[in-house]
Amino acid sequence: MSALSNNNWSRRSLFRAAAGMAAAGSLAACGGNTGRSSSGDSLVQYFHAYGEAGTEQAIKRYAKAYKDANVTTQWITGSNFENKLFPALLTKNAPDVFEFHPQLQLVTSGQVADLSDIINPVKDDFNPADIASHTVDGKIYGVRMIDDPQFFYYRPSLFEKAKVEVPQTLEELIEAVNKLTTDKVKGAFLGNDITPVQSPLIWSAGADTLNEKNEIAYHTDAVAEGLGQLRKLFTSGNLLLDAPADWWDPSAFTQGLTAIQWCGMWAMPVIQKALGDDVGIFPFPKVGSAGKFSVTNGGWSMFVNAKGDNVDAAKEYVKWLWIDQKEYQEDWALSYGFHIPPRTSIAQSATKLKSGLPAEGVKLFSEYGHFDNIGWTQAMIAAVNDVIANSVRKGGSPEAALDACDKKVNAELKKLFG
Repeated sequence: MSALSNNNWSRRSLFRAAAGMAAAGSLAACGGNTGRSSSGDSLVQYFHAYGEAGTEQAIKRYAKAYKDANVTTQWITGSNFENKLFPALLTKNAPDVFEFHPQLQLVTSGQVADLSDIINPVKDDFNPADIASHTVDGKIYGVRMIDDPQFFYYRPSLFEKAKVEVPQTLEELIEAVNKLTTDKVKGAFLGNDITPVQSPLIWSAGADTLNEKNEIAYHTDAVAEGLGQLRKLFTSGNLLLDAPADWWDPSAFTQGLTAIQWCGMWAMPVIQKALGDDVGIFPFPKVGSAGKFSVTNGGWSMFVNAKGDNVDAAKEYVKWLWIDQKEYQEDWALSYGFHIPPRTSIAQSATKLKSGLPAEGVKLFSEYGHFDNIGWTQAMIAAVNDVIANSVRKGGSPEAALDACDKKVNAELKKLFG
């Protein structure tokens, strides 16, 4: 489930995306009734098109097993899931249930239902950070389905050949990329527009998106310097910038187009199948003297449309699938790519994540992972996308780009917090 993750709404746009999905297509082309009985409520659920084989069939299989409602799945392809989801929520054809990332404006606008009553009985079995990122004024507004750490994959054999060590700093990463580049292989792939690493850059510079008072925390000298370094990397000619599939798809890495790729843990089984033991992972390296390693924790959560006609039935379905059916939750997290189950009890029994590279991924997630900030909205993410576009890709002043971003983010903060 590759993760749109939240970083850039883009699937992965995670930070969002961030958010990407697999093929292109229109909403009208999506869907298919997976309902079971002819009686009871009819519910519609929205999912972005995960890239991993078998995911669509799995979600529809779970829905078909539910006996108390007919559940129809809209499986939405294309790279901007939110551009289809948000307009749909304003219409009579809005979904009853949908996946997304915790976003405060969904709460303040009354768009998503309070799910505290179904989550509180099992709250202690969830990763506390996943509960915190979905909580507003003591109420929990979404059920986390999967946690999706994102980090760098690399080819140890290519590192050895180029006499390169695993980078600890952004400077070392740039140096490694330059040494790893040959006439056939680019040193690294950070996504076709570089935005997947915008939040890790901020965190690795010792900064954050927002502080505890919901004020701008990303505009620091270290972040500005890091943007300058990314510009240097972008203009080096040693980055892969035109991959056939974007960063959430590991094909650029598995096909040997790049020695390093930023991607998610979801891709690990495909990568290991293609490359065997010739693969390692490392976090986003330190940026500046106060730098820290960082890992994006993307992932997806299930929400109930509070403005729909079937709120109670939708909550019952969400409880049944994402609270009660631990077998399906484990299947979703581990059978179609690797994701970390947000339920502690499931994570503890996940043997596929207990050794080797998957265990390393869990360790990076635990030590350096950054979870969703519910106050960091799509508009704010888009504003930082513009910083990457203007300073890294177009070569403008990082300070000027950050100043422009501040105006947009402060306008959003004023809307949310007054």
